[in-house]
Amino acid sequence: MSTTPEHVTVIGLGNLGRALAETFLRHGHPTTVWNRDANKADALVAAGAKAAATAEEAIAAGDLVIVALLDSTVARRVLAGAAGAVAGRALVNVTSGGPEDARELAAWADEHGARYLHGAVYAVPQTIGTAGSSISYSGEETVHRRWQPLLDLLGRGTFLGRDAGLASGYDVAILAGMYGMIGGFLHATAMAAAAGVRATELTPMLLSWLTDSFPALSTFAEEIDSGGFSGGESSLAMNQAGLATIIRASRELGVPVGTLAPVKDLIDRQIDDGHGAASLSRAVESFRSAA
Repeated sequence: MSTTPEHVTVIGLGNLGRALAETFLRHGHPTTVWNRDANKADALVAAGAKAAATAEEAIAAGDLVIVALLDSTVARRVLAGAAGAVAGRALVNVTSGGPEDARELAAWADEHGARYLHGAVYAVPQTIGTAGSSISYSGEETVHRRWQPLLDLLGRGTFLGRDAGLASGYDVAILAGMYGMIGGFLHATAMAAAAGVRATELTPMLLSWLTDSFPALSTFAEEIDSGGFSGGESSLAMNQAGLATIIRASRELGVPVGTLAPVKDLIDRQIDDGHGAASLSRAVESFRSAA
């Protein structure tokens, strides 16, 4: 890395943006910040940052521009308002959004002479800049390669490929899995409570069971990619029966089945099409047929 501190701009000073700016400041990089609510910059200014009056001024001040705003709509609006300053800049957008949002912003950046890299952050703000933070990137590889030393200050970085939408594609899929897990956990604790079991008593046993079950996901992934759903010990028919029992028990305990019924519906569709003996992973085909 160059011994000369390089100028960085952070657009957006929510919890994530503040943590990013604090990390660059901690490592001695001149950092310009901007936020619609200027008061959010006060603590960073006290720590050595420079607050810009406008997003355009902030972008013009940094060679590396990190965008960490509320959502992709806000990011597009802010960048469009500062379009005159983005030419020649490296824009690294870590704002949450879908793959198409990232691709649209990448195309916009290219039209305006900027180089675009999209990032998906896997960290809570307080872990930014530590080994507990990781960020996946996709988009212009030259941007990642040029600025990797600074980006690596924020957390363990992984470059996924040149399609700007890849990082978001991974991100929203991973988060969907996470929220599905949390939904299942909340349902489990509600059922347990109705049966007189405390959540803290249930959770160690649940974690043990899930940990033992996780290797099956790799097997399912291979089946999904290959399209080979035959055989296996966990058939659709077996899981249909198991889910029916759990749903019945949930209702008897007075717990709504909103997290379980959709899963059973996916299985039911495949069995109705004659695939009861196939692996549970074939339920993914119900998503595809519904698209």
